[in-house]
Amino acid sequence: MNEASNDAERLRRWRLVLGSEAETACGSLVGAQAEMDQALTALYEADGPGGLKSGQRRGGRGGSAPGVARWLGDIRKYFPSSVVQVMQHDALQRLDMRDLLLQPEMLAAVQPDVHLVANLMALSGVIPAGTKATARLVVRKVVDELMQRLDEPLRSAVSGALDRSQRNRRPRHAEIDWHRTLRANLRHWQPEYRTVVPQTLLGYGRKARKPQREVVLCIDQSGSMANSVVYASIFGAVMASLPAVATRLVLFDTAVVDMSEQLEDPVELLFGVQLGGGTDINGAVGYCQSLIREPRNSILVLISDLYEGGVEDNLLRRAAELVESGVQFITLLALSDEGAPAYDRGLATKLAALGVPSFACTPDAFPGLMAAAIRRDDVAVWAAAQSLVTSR
Repeated sequence: MNEASNDAERLRRWRLVLGSEAETACGSLVGAQAEMDQALTALYEADGPGGLKSGQRRGGRGGSAPGVARWLGDIRKYFPSSVVQVMQHDALQRLDMRDLLLQPEMLAAVQPDVHLVANLMALSGVIPAGTKATARLVVRKVVDELMQRLDEPLRSAVSGALDRSQRNRRPRHAEIDWHRTLRANLRHWQPEYRTVVPQTLLGYGRKARKPQREVVLCIDQSGSMANSVVYASIFGAVMASLPAVATRLVLFDTAVVDMSEQLEDPVELLFGVQLGGGTDINGAVGYCQSLIREPRNSILVLISDLYEGGVEDNLLRRAAELVESGVQFITLLALSDEGAPAYDRGLATKLAALGVPSFACTPDAFPGLMAAAIRRDDVAVWAAAQSLVTSR
């Protein structure tokens, strides 16, 4: 490609970025690029999908369902999946199109993702009967995709940490940890036979008859935590399937709801979430405290932005009691791909002083977090090593 062609291509790309007002300076678009520009214009310029009105690449309101359906098809045709998700999210939030999710034909046309599930959770109380079946299919697809992505890393990390937390020196053949056994017996190397005589056998711990760890996920269901609720529900379902982990999942706003019985079906669990409302973290932590039977084998994960609507002094007193009893108490400001949200830094600092670190965690980092907690590592040090935002 010669220099003139490169310059022309750069101008076309700038025209796509800047919109129709740059046509005089950058030239017009043709073919697929023109159709891509129409999809962008529908969302960000004067006429949104199906005739939505807005101001220069900002957003607006209104529109017809057929126009939106065509637009949803166009963006899937011309943009990669990650960009489609961003554009759908912008359309739902900036153009106030959430009412379209109440129509089954529109819901079937949208590309499912975590943001869409969060919107459906918020609308679950008003979704018409004729749309609920489609909504469940959409949520099921997202849940299945997340389970496929997150199940094995979490299962491996937790099981590995549990197995290695209980060693035995008289293992059966299937329980031998060969890597550690060879390292421990290198001094018994027999050069004439080119082999090691394993005088000491090291094995993984035998499976316990009762759960080795109790894990309580305590999740703030205020609107800003929607994505965290989705991911925490998936992780809770995975851990609940592990015999060596007794898992409880608790949702709260000003009331506390124990959803542990729904962990076998994350879709039903998510449709039981009531996003929004106030926040009583103290009340929720108090309920979780009552669930803990063996503090030194227990992990409490509070997922919240820490904007307390309850009694902060009582919350701090409970946190101190939990830490002193031996509970591994961790606060996640978010469990999502978006990073740390706005949160109460003052309360995070006070909790950190009591030994309760606070940081945002991505879904991909969560298995490592649980493994570190099970090994009783210093979780704040682990978070800092992972470059996660942390209050210590």
